[in-house]
Amino acid sequence: MHTALDVVGLVAEIFAWVGFGGAVFLGILTFALWAADGTWLPARGVVEPVGEGLVVRWIDDRGAINEAPLSPVDAAGLGGRDMADIHFRRGATGRMRLTAASPAVRGAGRLALGALILGILSLAVQLVVLFVQG
Repeated sequence: MHTALDVVGLVAEIFAWVGFGGAVFLGILTFALWAADGTWLPARGVVEPVGEGLVVRWIDDRGAINEAPLSPVDAAGLGGRDMADIHFRRGATGRMRLTAASPAVRGAGRLALGALILGILSLAVQLVVLFVQG
């Protein structure tokens, strides 16, 4: 018959495998997303109204003037400012974002870190159960 400590140990082992396996998978996914995202460089952009929307204009690393329309969400995030710190994609015209890192890369990285923490905590629980059982 299994004791409560045996059950806790078995459940902790399952969570440890899921945590460490998920951390490896999500870590590889994060790296792939980061590599596919490309290089984004910082710039200072000028926000101007055009028609019914807003555009951002900036000078890229080659000295060319670029512009990109702002989404309503990005425009609301700027709060009516006429200048913005942006990041533009090296080698591409008309691509910019307000954050340095991609939200997908940040999200996958945070999930990988969470899975790693789950694995470490589950391993700690396994060790405690092992020492308690003697």
